[in-house]
Amino acid sequence: MSYCIQPDCSKPKNPPTLSHCQSCGAELLLRGRYRMIRALGRGGFGATFLARDELLPGKPPCVIKQLRPSAEAPHILEMARELFKREAKILGMIGNHPQLPRLLDYFESGQEFFLVQEYINGLTLQQEVKRGGPFTEAGVKQFLSEILSMVQYVHDNHVIHRDIKPANIIRRDQDKKLVLIDFGAVKDKVNPAQAANSDQTALTAYAIGTPGYAPPEQMAMRPVYASDIYALGVTCIYLLSGKAPKDLNYDPNTGELLWREQIHISDHFAGVLQKMLEISVKHRYQSVEAIHRDLDLEPYMESLAQNMAFPSAVGPASNGFTNGSGPVSGASGHAAISNSGGSPSSRMAAAIRARRERSHSGAKSVAPLIPSRNGTPSPRPKVAPATLLTSEDVKQKYTKGRRDFSLQTFKDLDLQRTLLVEANFNQSKLPSANFQGADLSNANFGRANLSRANLRNAKLIKAYFHYANLEGADLRGANLAHACLSNANLRGANLCGADLTGALISDDQLAMARTNWSTVMPNGRRGVL
Repeated sequence: MSYCIQPDCSKPKNPPTLSHCQSCGAELLLRGRYRMIRALGRGGFGATFLARDELLPGKPPCVIKQLRPSAEAPHILEMARELFKREAKILGMIGNHPQLPRLLDYFESGQEFFLVQEYINGLTLQQEVKRGGPFTEAGVKQFLSEILSMVQYVHDNHVIHRDIKPANIIRRDQDKKLVLIDFGAVKDKVNPAQAANSDQTALTAYAIGTPGYAPPEQMAMRPVYASDIYALGVTCIYLLSGKAPKDLNYDPNTGELLWREQIHISDHFAGVLQKMLEISVKHRYQSVEAIHRDLDLEPYMESLAQNMAFPSAVGPASNGFTNGSGPVSGASGHAAISNSGGSPSSRMAAAIRARRERSHSGAKSVAPLIPSRNGTPSPRPKVAPATLLTSEDVKQKYTKGRRDFSLQTFKDLDLQRTLLVEANFNQSKLPSANFQGADLSNANFGRANLSRANLRNAKLIKAYFHYANLEGADLRGANLAHACLSNANLRGANLCGADLTGALISDDQLAMARTNWSTVMPNGRRGVL
């Protein structure tokens, strides 16, 4: 399809080969290369479209943001131009991070402004909750362990996102990593009278953000780094409860969100969220590092250390990450981190690893302290160990909409021929689990222990096994088409008769596994690499 971007066009949908709109006559090929496919969203000041770049091989998809000033007055046009350049500069500066969208192009055409960005294919966290139900406490901690390092990177580059919310966080289909999107400053029409009579810049002459997620100081046009922390806190409440801020009550005297009765989490985690959600900036967390210090992320050490390995506090990171199509790993940056240098995220990652090394060497651990409101340290409350889930528990919870079973320990799990599409078993312990004949399409087994598991004839299309332990697993006849097996341990795994068409797997991994003439290799040929 060719989609016309003229706002007044009555019939914007056109056949894919036309050069001009059948309804209004407008050109359909923007800048001679970008063909719009459909609208992704519209606002009072512009629109966002899914497009294809017809000058590149394969015509890859991209996202094009159109900024259309709401008035023709010169000062409004200049304000729009400043906003446009600001967002382009931000995207160009931070786009080196593998979990932030890259800026591909930007240009002005006919007093309209266009940003071309990398297209991220996947579901937003808002869509995940609507489809699969609320997250568990473990799932939200896993979310924080990944998103906090990204927010730290943004802040280290002197940028305040100002619109963090579940709809702006996508879980990328390719590798199941989270991607933070939408760094646009424009959220509504500019008030010409206010802008003309104000000494403030175009970036602060109006409130930016989503009501309910943006804290009071941001809506009062005075955002700070801690404003993003408040939005993260509200996002956590949504993930835990499935309720948007507008569906929750507020304290009429203080304006605080009344959320505690809506969710069931440990007292310690509730205390951390409460401090993220402080109405007063003075009492709120001032930095991501402070949240890491108070939040017990012990079970998430590996992913946290991996995601926080950034060597520089200012400027784009140069850390060994790639922006290619394959999965991304931050392991290459670990050796360069020390406690004395680098960003707060880097120092925290180093402290985590040092703490783990001390525990492995037999050193006694000291109960961590968290500051109380009056500044006096108090012991962190202990959280009771999670109850082991049985096979029936998993089936029942999945039937009721739960998809998150990450960081769990399972024993004698028998889920053969069970429907578990898009289930999340990230970092779970599943030794000898029986998934024979189960439908695990798009399931997440990242860093999970599946040693000696029975996955025979299982449907594992686009499943994610990054760094998973599949040693001795039975994968005979399994459908692993387009699955991600990068860095997975396949020593002794039986892949005879498995379909690996398009799967992400190395020759070295295949050499460690058992294959035969009936194994369909990633190149689509049987028994031949």
